[in-house]
Amino acid sequence: MYASRVRTSLRGWGGVGAMAVLCVLALAAVLLLPRTQTRVQDGPAGARAATGLQARAGACKDSEAQNRTLPPSGADGPTIEAIKSRTGAKRKLVVGVDQNSYHWGYRNPNTEGAELEGFDIDLVHKIAEDILGDPDAVQFKAIPTSQRIPAIKDGRVDMVVRTMTITCERLGDVAFSAPYFKTGQQVLAPKSSGVTGYNGTLAHQRICTASGSTAYIKLKADRDKGALPASTDISTTVPNQLDCLVRLQLGEVDAVVTDGALAASQAAQDPTLELKGAAFTTEYYGVAMKKDASDLVRRVNRILVDYRAHGWQTSYDTWLAATLGKDPGPSRPPAPQYLSTD
Repeated sequence: MYASRVRTSLRGWGGVGAMAVLCVLALAAVLLLPRTQTRVQDGPAGARAATGLQARAGACKDSEAQNRTLPPSGADGPTIEAIKSRTGAKRKLVVGVDQNSYHWGYRNPNTEGAELEGFDIDLVHKIAEDILGDPDAVQFKAIPTSQRIPAIKDGRVDMVVRTMTITCERLGDVAFSAPYFKTGQQVLAPKSSGVTGYNGTLAHQRICTASGSTAYIKLKADRDKGALPASTDISTTVPNQLDCLVRLQLGEVDAVVTDGALAASQAAQDPTLELKGAAFTTEYYGVAMKKDASDLVRRVNRILVDYRAHGWQTSYDTWLAATLGKDPGPSRPPAPQYLSTD
């Protein structure tokens, strides 16, 4: 059972060989993954979250994008009814995830069947249990960073739970839940590197980011306006964030810029690397769904009200405390506001 199995240490994953194996797995852009595990047991419904005021249309700012979501509701609507009407082996929630982000969504080779594990995976189990009454009623599809939005819009998945930052630009394509995690962009580089953070030491350095990531958008904007040295090479973009780690290990780039939560896990995989400097942005992860799936967005927001009170801390302690610290405060999302009326 998922709740009781022994969690095996993955020390030694930092090697290039192990990373290369995972990258081969990631080449399958939409890969159906087996489901053989259950979720961590959680407590009863938690405290209610605050309800915000209505947002004015067109007033979105990235610093407030995490608030542009719908109020929670337990009511079924057309999207949820369509999911529940699936029969037989197809009666599952179809979710886009990562399979190679250590401690977030990754396949543990030390478990039978190389099971999917991580912080994002725990949340998926909770959502499936609430909607379908079974935490195992999940059909996982591994998708690269650059395919998160297309997979939703094309209907290949019901939702994406994959360390996806809520932004105004993305809100033009998909709907988001309230935030379930707080992070920020950071620089990852070899300990021996002269890079000290997101500053002038990135001059003449080759930086790797994932295609379609907020990291690349930030780098390009800052270089264009002169906030980043013009000589900083940001031309290396890859489909999956883990590919950047491999490029760094092979010496093909000098540093990686990604969410600090992911960068910390990558540093844990390779002891020759470290985070350089503090986070230089504030970002929030949300569950992404189709724009017209209002009932599903509302249901996920209701689930998150409970999960933040009963489940979030257990998952954090299990997967992230070792890399982000025992104090979860900096990673906890703020009390949600529900400013969307769409």
